[in-house]
Amino acid sequence: MKKFTLLPLALALHLGGASAGVVVIGHAGLPKLDGATVQKVFTGKTIEVGGIAVTAINAPPGSAARNHFLQTYLNQDEEKYTAYWTVRRYIGKGAPPRELASGAEVIGAVQATPGTIGYIDEGDLKPGLNVLIKK
Repeated sequence: MKKFTLLPLALALHLGGASAGVVVIGHAGLPKLDGATVQKVFTGKTIEVGGIAVTAINAPPGSAARNHFLQTYLNQDEEKYTAYWTVRRYIGKGAPPRELASGAEVIGAVQATPGTIGYIDEGDLKPGLNVLIKK
């Protein structure tokens, strides 16, 4: 009997903490992107998309959005991503994208700054955002 009473609770906790997905958003005017271009932008290998200079913004390390983004779009985990940027910085190939504390901050920065690309949990998506790619 306890198994049946715990099952709905466990299911509710699992669904409540699950992220539906991560959406890559960009400032108005940026074109739709494919996964390969997103990967190049967030690894510093591309600084221009469709003739527009772009700047990437990350969610904070350890956040669900960042972990999901790294797995889904970059096929990396936090450790590999940090190591990648440590090497790039050391050899003079740039610095990692700026980190913001929340999805709301990412949305604000993307809307206010031309050429900015960031990502948010799909649940934070609101009308009027320029969705560049959604997985």
